[in-house]
Amino acid sequence: MTFTAPRPTAARFAGLDGLRAVAVILVVVYHLFGPALLPGGFLGVDVFFVISGFLITSLLLRELAATGGIRLVEFWRRRARRLLPALLVVLAVCTTLAGLIGGDVLRGLGWQVLGALTFSFNWIALAGDTGYFAATTTEVFRNVWSLAVEEQFYLLWPLVLPLFLLLPKRSWRASAAVALAALSAAGMALVVAGGAGAPAASDAVTRAYFGTDTHAFGILLGVALAFALPALLDRLGDDRGRLATGAGVTAVSGVIVLALLPAGDGVATFPGVLLAASALTAVAILSAAVPGSRLGGALDVAPLRWVGDRSYGIYLWHWPLLVLALAWVRGTGPEAGVPVGVGLGVLVATLGAAELSYRFVETPLRRDGFRGTASRLGTALRGSARVRARAVGAVAVTALFLGGSSVALAAAPAETSSEAVVSAGAAALEAAEESSPHPAPSRTTAPSPAPAVSAPSPTPVAGEEITAVGDSVMLAAAPGLLEELPGIQVDAAVSRSVWAGPGILESLAAQGQLRRYVVVALGTNGPVDTAVLQRMVDVAGPDRDVILVNAYAPRDWIPQVNADLAAFAAEHPRVSIADWSGAIAPREDLLAGDRIHPGEEGGRLFARTVEAGVTAVEHARAAAEHDAQMREYRRLHHAEVRIPQ
Repeated sequence: MTFTAPRPTAARFAGLDGLRAVAVILVVVYHLFGPALLPGGFLGVDVFFVISGFLITSLLLRELAATGGIRLVEFWRRRARRLLPALLVVLAVCTTLAGLIGGDVLRGLGWQVLGALTFSFNWIALAGDTGYFAATTTEVFRNVWSLAVEEQFYLLWPLVLPLFLLLPKRSWRASAAVALAALSAAGMALVVAGGAGAPAASDAVTRAYFGTDTHAFGILLGVALAFALPALLDRLGDDRGRLATGAGVTAVSGVIVLALLPAGDGVATFPGVLLAASALTAVAILSAAVPGSRLGGALDVAPLRWVGDRSYGIYLWHWPLLVLALAWVRGTGPEAGVPVGVGLGVLVATLGAAELSYRFVETPLRRDGFRGTASRLGTALRGSARVRARAVGAVAVTALFLGGSSVALAAAPAETSSEAVVSAGAAALEAAEESSPHPAPSRTTAPSPAPAVSAPSPTPVAGEEITAVGDSVMLAAAPGLLEELPGIQVDAAVSRSVWAGPGILESLAAQGQLRRYVVVALGTNGPVDTAVLQRMVDVAGPDRDVILVNAYAPRDWIPQVNADLAAFAAEHPRVSIADWSGAIAPREDLLAGDRIHPGEEGGRLFARTVEAGVTAVEHARAAAEHDAQMREYRRLHHAEVRIPQ
């Protein structure tokens, strides 16, 4: 059995720092300046995964070649010295800042810190059913999910590596790693496509993206490259530098092009695009390692080298600082959009924090270790007054942030403001159903015509004549609806989209419970479909009016939703709009912290908006009825005038 170390034999591979820089730039731009600028920037994480798999395996193989074994405790200790110092600083500082900001940003902070410290964030998040792509509450430390995946690899891979080394040929070991990568990618595809036991829609993507098993293919491709690199370099020879340079430039350019492509939520992206980016990263690493290739030097230019050296800190800092800045400035999360000014400010703060961490925390601890750093601190405390003052200041700052973190964790609420108003709405509906289990009969046909040529006489609309179907916005507004429109029938649920509407209305109609006025508020959670709206109108039938409540939320699809609803209403005589967006836009203070769900007074405003929409329909009916009566009166009057005397 041979343990051949990958070439080059120097302690450092050319181009890796530059590739790290490319990876972190993609992720940071994607988060700070929005998917509109770099829709697939999140694939930078997969570039990191390939680099990690390659580098760690290469280091382990070198140790095997040099010593004939692997010192597991020493390996894990080096990983801890590399990862923990910066992570602990980020956790302490950002948790303290979250405590100063307060509110919804504190929700779930305890389990986030626990997941970060134990490198299990991805699995804890999945167990807690937190959606990465649809959550309305943004976790401060959500970005450490990828760190958890890598650390789980660091923990397990040295134990599994000897099994690979039982295979006598390097090519067999590389092939085994590639086969496992293919299985991981296939697992992601199956989950996203809705395979056995997989959740639906965004939950499936979250499971596939966070899962170590379904997102290990990039790491495994890096492992395969580490096994195959010596043979590949021997095969390429020393005269292929120009070819390697071209291939490497193409590969890096390919990663950037993939990051510029629109990202979907299907297998074309998960794992399609991610797997392609991982393969291109492996090609770039190989190209940079070929003797005579200029790619390594091009990637390791000073600016990229600076970013690459600090890429770990930049990655750790940028997301918590972004979440905290938006919570402080706007009271929203990144999913509601990032103003350019906030993005630039967070970028500057991130680079500054990463530099301070790299210079004063990461480098000293990596150089001296935990014991050596503690020993130096003890020596400083016994040193000159100036040195002692610095040491005391460092201890005081550490104590301050540890104390602030403890206070913030203790003050974390059990639920966010939006969860609270939705829970209150659900409780109000449950109480109303218990107090009135049998709905009062409702008027399902138009009222009798008024006497000829009478003034328009709209009939006041009671809550007993209204069926309301909606999503969590209507659910949060339920107390207001029940108060303003007593007897109203409300069917609302969290995460409901417009596609749920026809089935609900059909069920109510089949039970004889669909009332005269049908109010539908299902535009918050995604685009609307004209065919689905038509189905709901068809279910309502010719004797009922449908009132579509437009949407208000800091989401990019909302303007199109409202435009589609308005266009549909304009083409259908018995469909109208209740303008919730126009009513709440100047009163955002009546919304919960997510700027979506109405609070108590906001719920009353929602109810008044619905009431105004229904009343407008009744007024229009009365006016049309009056016009018809006047036309009939004039016709009869003219006929009488023409009769000979």
